[in-house]
Amino acid sequence: MRNLALSGKRKLPGRSIYVEVHPELILLEKVLKELEITREQLIDLAILVGTDFNPGVKGVGPKTALKLIKKYGSLENVISEMRYSLLEYEEVRKIFLRPPVTDNYHLILGRPDIEGIVEFLCDERDFQLQNIQKSLNDLKAAEDSRRQATLESWF
Repeated sequence: MRNLALSGKRKLPGRSIYVEVHPELILLEKVLKELEITREQLIDLAILVGTDFNPGVKGVGPKTALKLIKKYGSLENVISEMRYSLLEYEEVRKIFLRPPVTDNYHLILGRPDIEGIVEFLCDERDFQLQNIQKSLNDLKAAEDSRRQATLESWF
């Protein structure tokens, strides 16, 4: 999903133009087909550009990274041919190919912890409060209406 926490309008960088922003579903297979690359090559492309786990190569953006991956086939070949220095890229690749997962969890459904959501999204994940405020208000309103419906059912 893209733009999940955004709604309304967003200003285009460096311009005085605003565009409507809506949540968008991105399908991996469709993207791979359009770009004519494999999942592994997409991961290599991301490592070149930079991810949450590595800074990427200075001066290499998405378009250049795609050209390099298509031309050389893999991150190792790009590094060898272009003489780029990327530290610990194997570890980053491993995170994307085989992410750590657990089956050791227990879900308890209850009232949404708005403060906990804000702490997680804003403090731990660097979301901007104003970008998630509408969604939080909608969540609270839905919870309030559910609770009211439940109370009314007793009468």
